[in-house]
Amino acid sequence: MDEIRIKNLEVFAKHGVFPEENVLGQKFVVSAVLYTDTREAGKTDDLTRSIHYGEVSHFIRRFLEEHTWKLLETIAERLAEALLLETKGLEKVWLEIQKPWAPIGLPLETVSVAIRRQWHTAYVALGSNMGDRQAFLQQGVDGLKETRGCEILAVSDFIDTAPYGVTDQAEFLNGAVKLRTLLTPWELLERLHEIEQAAGRERVIRWGPRTLDLDILLYDDLILDEEELHIPHIEMHKRDFVLKPLCMIAPYARHPLYGRMVRELLEELES
Repeated sequence: MDEIRIKNLEVFAKHGVFPEENVLGQKFVVSAVLYTDTREAGKTDDLTRSIHYGEVSHFIRRFLEEHTWKLLETIAERLAEALLLETKGLEKVWLEIQKPWAPIGLPLETVSVAIRRQWHTAYVALGSNMGDRQAFLQQGVDGLKETRGCEILAVSDFIDTAPYGVTDQAEFLNGAVKLRTLLTPWELLERLHEIEQAAGRERVIRWGPRTLDLDILLYDDLILDEEELHIPHIEMHKRDFVLKPLCMIAPYARHPLYGRMVRELLEELES
């Protein structure tokens, strides 16, 4: 991915742990690397097909001037999120926030915090077999759509499927969603639980009836195996009710463990 670099932009702003820093203010120095695709701009000499570094620089200045936080970490985190949300074509950003002459009672040229944040691609499975199943699945889609740092890219058709695990229950309606997100896997999981709870989800019986079930299937090419979160979803390759809707929106997405596309996993399961 191509890079546009902004180096040592000076901003006078009011951030710091000490009250006088929030009143008197001080100088901060910001550097940024904007990751984007500059090919079309380079071929056409058209600025609208790239990121305007002047506009970004003024955005950074205004953002730091209009807010007050204690920590450099908070400045960096909030600024990175705002840039990714507001800047068209920006896929990833590296930021360094420097604080010259930090008041620590020792000779110090500068202290800084540097972070890298980016958009991620995630796939989420939806399921319901209680009440108005379609309304519950739509509630799940809408909940993600309304989540800051999440953009819905595609939604599958909703399909009727037989229950899995505990078979003595009503049929399910299942679907899948593709989204771009700034959330970490754990933050996304927490948000999915909030949306489930808003739909009246109760975790009583494993594989039992539920108003709304939301599961992370894939998250970039991440492989994560922890007690409360497994990515890719630990049994997605065995479940046609997961693979069928996922194949509608991402047939060529590749399982990072097995190295096979969703379409291939579904064909193997059906055969």
